[in-house]
Amino acid sequence: MPSTYFALVMATGVIAVAASELGVPVVPQLLGVLNVVAYAVLVTLEAARLIRSPREVFTELTEHVSGPGFFTVVAATAVLGSQVVTLWNAWTVAQVLWVASALLWLVLSYTIFAALTIKENKPSLEKGISGGWLLAVVATQAVVVLGMVIAPVVPATAVPYLHFACLALWSWGGMLYVLTMALIFYRYEFFALSPQDLSPPYWISMGAMAISTLAGTMLLAAGEAGASHLLASLTPVTKGASVLFWATGTWWIPLLVVLGVWRHVARRFPLRYEVSYWGMVFPLGMYALCTLHLADALDLGFLVPVSSAFLVFALLAWTLTFYGLARGIVYRARPVPRR
Repeated sequence: MPSTYFALVMATGVIAVAASELGVPVVPQLLGVLNVVAYAVLVTLEAARLIRSPREVFTELTEHVSGPGFFTVVAATAVLGSQVVTLWNAWTVAQVLWVASALLWLVLSYTIFAALTIKENKPSLEKGISGGWLLAVVATQAVVVLGMVIAPVVPATAVPYLHFACLALWSWGGMLYVLTMALIFYRYEFFALSPQDLSPPYWISMGAMAISTLAGTMLLAAGEAGASHLLASLTPVTKGASVLFWATGTWWIPLLVVLGVWRHVARRFPLRYEVSYWGMVFPLGMYALCTLHLADALDLGFLVPVSSAFLVFALLAWTLTFYGLARGIVYRARPVPRR
Protein backbone atom coordinates (compact mmCIF):
# COMPACT_ATOMS: atom_id res chain seq x y z
CA MET A 1 0.00 0.00 0.00
CA PRO A 2 1.70 3.22 -1.11
CA SER A 3 1.42 6.13 1.30
CA THR A 4 -0.05 8.20 -1.52
CA TYR A 5 -3.37 6.46 -0.80
CA PHE A 6 -3.99 9.27 1.69
CA ALA A 7 -4.79 11.36 -1.38
CA LEU A 8 -8.17 9.58 -1.21
CA VAL A 9 -8.83 11.36 2.09
CA MET A 10 -7.57 14.66 0.68
CA ALA A 11 -9.89 14.45 -2.32
CA THR A 12 -12.96 13.24 -0.42
CA GLY A 13 -12.55 15.80 2.35
CA VAL A 14 -12.15 18.83 0.12
CA ILE A 15 -15.13 17.84 -2.02
CA ALA A 16 -17.24 17.36 1.12
CA VAL A 17 -16.26 20.84 2.34
CA ALA A 18 -16.85 22.47 -1.06
CA ALA A 19 -20.24 20.76 -1.45
CA SER A 20 -21.25 21.91 2.05
CA GLU A 21 -20.26 25.53 1.42
CA LEU A 22 -22.09 25.53 -1.92
CA GLY A 23 -25.25 24.27 -0.20
CA VAL A 24 -25.39 20.79 -1.76
CA PRO A 25 -27.67 18.56 0.36
CA VAL A 26 -26.81 15.06 1.70
CA VAL A 27 -23.57 14.66 -0.29
CA PRO A 28 -21.29 16.41 2.23
CA GLN A 29 -22.46 14.23 5.11
CA LEU A 30 -22.13 11.01 3.12
CA LEU A 31 -18.66 11.88 1.92
CA GLY A 32 -17.70 13.12 5.38
CA VAL A 33 -18.59 9.86 7.12
CA LEU A 34 -16.91 7.83 4.39
CA ASN A 35 -13.79 9.97 4.74
CA VAL A 36 -13.52 9.41 8.49
CA VAL A 37 -13.71 5.66 7.90
CA ALA A 38 -11.16 5.85 5.07
CA TYR A 39 -8.74 7.86 7.22
CA ALA A 40 -9.03 5.41 10.12
CA VAL A 41 -8.42 2.45 7.82
CA LEU A 42 -5.44 4.07 6.11
CA VAL A 43 -3.83 5.12 9.40
CA THR A 44 -4.22 1.55 10.67
CA LEU A 45 -2.71 0.07 7.51
CA GLU A 46 0.14 2.59 7.48
CA ALA A 47 0.93 1.84 11.14
CA ALA A 48 0.88 -1.90 10.41
CA ARG A 49 3.18 -1.37 7.44
CA LEU A 50 5.57 0.68 9.56
CA ILE A 51 5.63 -2.00 12.29
CA ARG A 52 6.06 -4.93 9.92
CA SER A 53 8.46 -3.40 7.40
CA PRO A 54 10.16 -0.33 8.88
CA ARG A 55 13.21 -0.65 6.63
CA GLU A 56 11.10 -0.77 3.47
CA VAL A 57 9.06 2.23 4.60
CA PHE A 58 12.21 4.23 5.34
CA THR A 59 13.65 3.29 1.95
CA GLU A 60 10.47 4.50 0.27
CA LEU A 61 10.59 7.68 2.35
CA THR A 62 14.09 8.55 1.13
CA GLU A 63 13.59 7.89 -2.59
CA HIS A 64 13.21 10.79 -5.02
CA VAL A 65 10.19 9.23 -6.72
CA SER A 66 8.26 7.92 -3.71
CA GLY A 67 9.42 10.13 -0.82
CA PRO A 68 7.28 13.22 -1.57
CA GLY A 69 4.20 10.98 -1.61
CA PHE A 70 4.36 10.82 2.19
CA PHE A 71 3.23 14.45 2.30
CA THR A 72 -0.26 13.15 1.50
CA VAL A 73 -0.40 11.95 5.12
CA VAL A 74 0.08 15.54 6.32
CA ALA A 75 -2.40 17.02 3.87
CA ALA A 76 -5.02 14.34 4.55
CA THR A 77 -4.81 14.93 8.32
CA ALA A 78 -5.22 18.69 7.88
CA VAL A 79 -8.03 18.40 5.32
CA LEU A 80 -9.90 16.03 7.63
CA GLY A 81 -9.59 18.64 10.39
CA SER A 82 -11.16 21.28 8.17
CA GLN A 83 -13.89 18.83 7.22
CA VAL A 84 -14.94 17.95 10.78
CA VAL A 85 -15.32 21.64 11.63
CA THR A 86 -17.29 22.48 8.47
CA LEU A 87 -19.65 19.51 8.75
CA TRP A 88 -19.94 18.86 12.49
CA ASN A 89 -18.34 21.78 14.40
CA ALA A 90 -15.89 19.33 15.98
CA TRP A 91 -13.45 22.00 17.10
CA THR A 92 -11.53 19.90 19.63
CA VAL A 93 -10.93 17.14 17.11
CA ALA A 94 -9.78 19.72 14.58
CA GLN A 95 -7.27 21.18 17.04
CA VAL A 96 -5.83 17.72 17.70
CA LEU A 97 -5.59 17.08 13.97
CA TRP A 98 -3.85 20.43 13.44
CA VAL A 99 -1.20 19.57 16.03
CA ALA A 100 -0.77 16.14 14.41
CA SER A 101 -0.51 17.59 10.90
CA ALA A 102 1.96 20.28 12.02
CA LEU A 103 4.20 17.72 13.72
CA LEU A 104 4.01 15.37 10.74
CA TRP A 105 4.87 18.27 8.43
CA LEU A 106 7.89 19.17 10.54
CA VAL A 107 9.22 15.60 10.76
CA LEU A 108 8.57 14.63 7.14
CA SER A 109 9.83 17.90 5.64
CA TYR A 110 13.25 17.71 7.23
CA THR A 111 13.54 13.93 6.98
CA ILE A 112 12.71 13.75 3.28
CA PHE A 113 14.59 16.82 2.07
CA ALA A 114 17.64 16.11 4.24
CA ALA A 115 17.77 12.49 3.10
CA LEU A 116 17.45 13.42 -0.57
CA THR A 117 20.13 16.09 -0.17
CA ILE A 118 22.82 13.86 1.36
CA LYS A 119 22.00 10.81 -0.74
CA GLU A 120 25.01 9.66 -2.77
CA ASN A 121 23.24 7.87 -5.61
CA LYS A 122 20.71 10.25 -7.12
CA PRO A 123 18.57 9.87 -10.25
CA SER A 124 18.71 12.31 -13.13
CA LEU A 125 16.23 15.18 -13.12
CA GLU A 126 14.32 13.43 -15.87
CA LYS A 127 13.83 10.31 -13.70
CA GLY A 128 13.59 11.89 -10.26
CA ILE A 129 11.18 14.82 -10.57
CA SER A 130 7.41 14.61 -11.02
CA GLY A 131 4.26 16.48 -10.13
CA GLY A 132 4.20 14.52 -6.87
CA TRP A 133 6.95 16.77 -5.52
CA LEU A 134 4.38 19.54 -5.26
CA LEU A 135 2.66 17.56 -2.52
CA ALA A 136 5.14 19.28 -0.19
CA VAL A 137 3.47 22.58 -1.11
CA VAL A 138 0.00 21.11 -0.66
CA ALA A 139 0.90 19.74 2.77
CA THR A 140 2.33 23.09 3.87
CA GLN A 141 -0.74 25.05 2.79
CA ALA A 142 -3.11 22.44 4.25
CA VAL A 143 -1.55 23.07 7.67
CA VAL A 144 -2.08 26.82 7.11
CA VAL A 145 -5.74 26.34 6.15
CA LEU A 146 -6.55 24.24 9.21
CA GLY A 147 -4.61 26.65 11.42
CA MET A 148 -6.78 29.52 10.21
CA VAL A 149 -9.92 27.39 10.65
CA ILE A 150 -9.22 26.70 14.33
CA ALA A 151 -7.89 30.20 15.11
CA PRO A 152 -11.26 31.47 16.46
CA VAL A 153 -11.27 28.84 19.25
CA VAL A 154 -7.59 28.99 20.17
CA PRO A 155 -6.79 30.78 23.48
CA ALA A 156 -6.43 34.51 22.84
CA THR A 157 -2.82 34.58 24.03
CA ALA A 158 -1.84 32.00 21.40
CA VAL A 159 -3.67 33.56 18.44
CA PRO A 160 -0.90 36.03 17.42
CA TYR A 161 1.62 33.17 17.34
CA LEU A 162 -0.74 31.00 15.30
CA HIS A 163 -1.43 33.79 12.82
CA PHE A 164 2.27 34.50 12.40
CA ALA A 165 3.07 30.80 11.96
CA CYS A 166 0.34 30.45 9.32
CA LEU A 167 1.55 33.57 7.49
CA ALA A 168 5.15 32.30 7.50
CA LEU A 169 4.14 28.83 6.30
CA TRP A 170 1.94 30.30 3.57
CA SER A 171 4.84 32.41 2.36
CA TRP A 172 7.19 29.43 2.40
CA GLY A 173 4.64 27.32 0.53
CA GLY A 174 4.54 29.91 -2.24
CA MET A 175 8.34 30.00 -2.47
CA LEU A 176 8.55 26.20 -2.45
CA TYR A 177 6.12 26.11 -5.38
CA VAL A 178 8.35 28.48 -7.36
CA LEU A 179 11.46 26.38 -6.67
CA THR A 180 9.82 23.04 -7.44
CA MET A 181 7.71 24.17 -10.37
CA ALA A 182 10.77 25.60 -12.10
CA LEU A 183 12.33 22.13 -12.14
CA ILE A 184 9.09 20.45 -13.24
CA PHE A 185 8.52 22.96 -16.02
CA TYR A 186 12.11 22.50 -17.18
CA ARG A 187 11.52 18.75 -17.24
CA TYR A 188 8.31 19.34 -19.24
CA GLU A 189 9.86 21.47 -21.92
CA PHE A 190 13.38 20.09 -22.39
CA PHE A 191 13.03 16.32 -21.92
CA ALA A 192 11.00 13.84 -23.94
CA LEU A 193 7.70 12.89 -22.30
CA SER A 194 6.01 9.56 -22.83
CA PRO A 195 2.37 8.84 -21.99
CA GLN A 196 3.59 6.96 -18.90
CA ASP A 197 5.37 10.08 -17.67
CA LEU A 198 2.23 12.22 -17.73
CA SER A 199 0.62 10.57 -14.74
CA PRO A 200 -2.36 12.17 -12.93
CA PRO A 201 -0.24 13.75 -10.14
CA TYR A 202 0.81 16.40 -12.65
CA TRP A 203 -2.60 17.94 -11.86
CA ILE A 204 -1.07 18.92 -8.52
CA SER A 205 0.59 21.73 -10.49
CA MET A 206 -2.84 23.30 -10.37
CA GLY A 207 -3.91 21.88 -7.01
CA ALA A 208 -0.92 23.35 -5.16
CA MET A 209 -1.86 26.81 -6.40
CA ALA A 210 -5.52 26.24 -5.58
CA ILE A 211 -4.85 25.40 -1.93
CA SER A 212 -2.37 28.32 -1.75
CA THR A 213 -5.22 30.56 -2.92
CA LEU A 214 -7.54 29.15 -0.28
CA ALA A 215 -4.96 29.74 2.46
CA GLY A 216 -4.41 33.28 1.20
CA THR A 217 -8.11 34.14 1.26
CA MET A 218 -8.36 32.88 4.84
CA LEU A 219 -5.43 35.04 5.92
CA LEU A 220 -7.06 37.93 4.07
CA ALA A 221 -10.40 37.38 5.80
CA ALA A 222 -8.76 37.32 9.23
CA GLY A 223 -6.92 40.56 8.46
CA GLU A 224 -10.02 42.35 7.21
CA ALA A 225 -12.01 41.17 10.23
CA GLY A 226 -9.47 42.76 12.54
CA ALA A 227 -8.42 39.46 14.08
CA SER A 228 -4.73 40.32 13.66
CA HIS A 229 -2.92 43.65 13.32
CA LEU A 230 -0.17 41.88 11.39
CA LEU A 231 -2.54 40.31 8.88
CA ALA A 232 -4.49 43.56 8.58
CA SER A 233 -1.32 45.46 7.67
CA LEU A 234 -0.51 42.89 4.98
CA THR A 235 -3.98 42.86 3.39
CA PRO A 236 -2.76 44.25 0.02
CA VAL A 237 -0.04 41.59 -0.09
CA THR A 238 -2.33 38.66 0.72
CA LYS A 239 -4.95 39.97 -1.70
CA GLY A 240 -2.49 40.30 -4.57
CA ALA A 241 -0.76 37.00 -3.89
CA SER A 242 -4.10 35.16 -3.68
CA VAL A 243 -5.07 36.46 -7.12
CA LEU A 244 -1.63 35.51 -8.43
CA PHE A 245 -1.95 31.96 -7.08
CA TRP A 246 -5.48 31.56 -8.46
CA ALA A 247 -4.47 32.87 -11.89
CA THR A 248 -1.49 30.51 -12.00
CA GLY A 249 -3.64 27.52 -11.07
CA THR A 250 -6.24 28.52 -13.64
CA TRP A 251 -3.61 28.78 -16.38
CA TRP A 252 -2.65 25.16 -15.84
CA ILE A 253 -6.12 23.72 -16.38
CA PRO A 254 -6.40 23.95 -20.22
CA LEU A 255 -2.84 22.66 -20.65
CA LEU A 256 -3.46 19.70 -18.34
CA VAL A 257 -6.65 18.86 -20.26
CA VAL A 258 -4.76 18.99 -23.57
CA LEU A 259 -2.01 16.76 -22.20
CA GLY A 260 -4.63 14.33 -20.89
CA VAL A 261 -6.27 14.13 -24.33
CA TRP A 262 -2.85 13.57 -25.92
CA ARG A 263 -2.11 10.81 -23.42
CA HIS A 264 -5.35 8.86 -23.63
CA VAL A 265 -6.71 9.71 -27.08
CA ALA A 266 -3.77 10.46 -29.35
CA ARG A 267 -1.39 7.97 -27.73
CA ARG A 268 -4.13 5.57 -26.58
CA PHE A 269 -2.74 5.08 -23.11
CA PRO A 270 -5.24 2.83 -21.25
CA LEU A 271 -7.52 4.60 -18.80
CA ARG A 272 -7.62 2.26 -15.82
CA TYR A 273 -7.70 2.81 -12.09
CA GLU A 274 -4.52 3.54 -10.18
CA VAL A 275 -4.01 5.26 -6.84
CA SER A 276 -2.43 8.29 -8.53
CA TYR A 277 -5.83 9.33 -9.94
CA TRP A 278 -6.76 10.65 -6.49
CA GLY A 279 -4.01 13.17 -7.16
CA MET A 280 -6.19 14.51 -9.98
CA VAL A 281 -9.49 14.49 -8.07
CA PHE A 282 -8.11 16.59 -5.20
CA PRO A 283 -7.07 19.57 -7.39
CA LEU A 284 -10.51 19.67 -9.02
CA GLY A 285 -12.24 19.83 -5.65
CA MET A 286 -9.73 22.32 -4.26
CA TYR A 287 -10.14 24.59 -7.27
CA ALA A 288 -13.90 24.65 -6.69
CA LEU A 289 -13.39 25.53 -3.02
CA CYS A 290 -10.69 28.16 -3.50
CA THR A 291 -12.63 29.87 -6.29
CA LEU A 292 -15.66 30.15 -4.01
CA HIS A 293 -13.52 31.71 -1.25
CA LEU A 294 -11.81 34.08 -3.68
CA ALA A 295 -15.18 35.20 -5.02
CA ASP A 296 -16.30 35.94 -1.46
CA ALA A 297 -13.07 37.66 -0.40
CA LEU A 298 -12.90 39.97 -3.44
CA ASP A 299 -16.64 40.31 -4.07
CA LEU A 300 -16.38 38.62 -7.46
CA GLY A 301 -19.81 37.04 -7.76
CA PHE A 302 -19.25 35.98 -11.36
CA LEU A 303 -16.76 33.35 -10.12
CA VAL A 304 -19.37 31.44 -8.09
CA PRO A 305 -20.74 29.56 -11.16
CA VAL A 306 -17.15 28.57 -11.97
CA SER A 307 -16.87 27.10 -8.48
CA SER A 308 -20.14 25.19 -8.90
CA ALA A 309 -19.08 23.83 -12.29
CA PHE A 310 -15.78 22.53 -10.94
CA LEU A 311 -17.56 20.90 -8.02
CA VAL A 312 -19.60 18.93 -10.57
CA PHE A 313 -16.39 17.92 -12.37
CA ALA A 314 -14.81 16.95 -9.05
CA LEU A 315 -17.81 14.85 -8.01
CA LEU A 316 -17.81 13.07 -11.36
CA ALA A 317 -14.07 12.39 -11.15
CA TRP A 318 -14.44 11.21 -7.54
CA THR A 319 -17.27 8.84 -8.48
CA LEU A 320 -15.34 7.29 -11.37
CA THR A 321 -12.15 6.96 -9.32
CA PHE A 322 -13.98 5.46 -6.35
CA TYR A 323 -15.70 3.02 -8.69
CA GLY A 324 -12.27 1.96 -9.96
CA LEU A 325 -11.06 1.48 -6.38
CA ALA A 326 -14.13 -0.53 -5.35
CA ARG A 327 -13.99 -2.64 -8.50
CA GLY A 328 -10.34 -3.43 -7.86
CA ILE A 329 -11.04 -4.45 -4.26
CA VAL A 330 -13.89 -6.74 -5.30
CA TYR A 331 -11.79 -8.25 -8.09
CA ARG A 332 -8.89 -9.02 -5.75
CA ALA A 333 -11.20 -10.44 -3.10
CA ARG A 334 -12.79 -12.84 -5.61
CA PRO A 335 -11.68 -16.44 -4.90
CA VAL A 336 -9.48 -18.07 -7.51
CA PRO A 337 -11.33 -21.07 -9.04
CA ARG A 338 -9.71 -24.44 -8.55
CA ARG A 339 -8.53 -26.25 -11.63
